[in-house]
Amino acid sequence: DRDPDNALLARQNRFRVEAEITRDLFLAAGGLLDRTIGGPSVRPPLPKGVAELGYANSVRWQESSGSDRYRRGLYILFQRTVPYPMLMTFDCPDSNTTCVRRARSNTPLQALTLMNDPVFVECAKGLGKRSLANAPPDPRERLRHAFRVCLAREPAEDEMESLIALFNNQLSTFENSPEEAEQFIKAFESEGIDAHESAAYIAVARAIMNLDEFVTRE
Repeated sequence: DRDPDNALLARQNRFRVEAEITRDLFLAAGGLLDRTIGGPSVRPPLPKGVAELGYANSVRWQESSGSDRYRRGLYILFQRTVPYPMLMTFDCPDSNTTCVRRARSNTPLQALTLMNDPVFVECAKGLGKRSLANAPPDPRERLRHAFRVCLAREPAEDEMESLIALFNNQLSTFENSPEEAEQFIKAFESEGIDAHESAAYIAVARAIMNLDEFVTRE
């Protein structure tokens, strides 16, 4: 209140975290992040059709396997002709030129990437699996666990009600579309949990991970 323009430099402004850190946050929340330090570059999965954009179809992106798929963002190979699209979407500097200050943007394409990129969908499945495994078998407790993992705080009452409403809505949707639920949880293991319920938890996990607070340094 005393210094609304921060002329006294008494606080740090909030800003979206760097491209590599954005990916690391998702992997960590999903329980997938490989924290190994050093080693050669890695090639995580590319969105379908990206490699074909290279000159004369010359890009050969051999996806890394095992834990290398989940290495930190700074280890991703930077292919000059077809740079990793997620990093470019989130303002990662071009590796061919010197960068003294990164640009910071907040665009619709970033939101679409976080919601639909195969890596981030896999992270949402990981978060759903963590919630099912580590929280009591009550929807509120499982959703509260996912919220704490991502935002490091308890959800407010109105936030909790919004999560429950979303969960119930998605549960109803998947109960009416069992084939869609099965497709949504593909490669997702959840012993003793119905497919439509697992799919509903994954859907809420995606929503939590797409909150502005999750990818913003406060």
